[in-house]
Amino acid sequence: MATTRTATTQWKGALFDGSGTVSLDSSGVGTFEVTWPSRAEEPNGKTSPEELIAAAHSSCFSMALSNGLAKAGTPPQTIETKAEVTFQPGQGITGIVISVRAQVPGISAEEFQKAAETAKENCPVSKALAGTTITLNAELIG
Repeated sequence: MATTRTATTQWKGALFDGSGTVSLDSSGVGTFEVTWPSRAEEPNGKTSPEELIAAAHSSCFSMALSNGLAKAGTPPQTIETKAEVTFQPGQGITGIVISVRAQVPGISAEEFQKAAETAKENCPVSKALAGTTITLNAELIG
């Protein structure tokens, strides 16, 4: 069954001196401020489209990796994924780096690397961002 998730942004003013809020409507977990400076300079307590993409990508990747590992008979104990989305004004999103550390009993480093690469290629958010270079750093921990 297909699902749809919704977020709404209200923006006031021009790009460089305006501001807005983005609300996560489906979950209702919050409304967050967004400005051009929070996107192109320092966050200063506000979010950006790139931070929201990073949140979506890190959670999607973790779910895909967890599923792949479990299907292979080596379910993870823990997975910690960080997604770093780089934004360059005038160019847009120039790349994404996914760094993952996981505890997975009974798996070799090579098997873990292969599972992480598969998750990177097949997670729905990675597929949606296919026009962007996505780099993976995967570390199997104790």
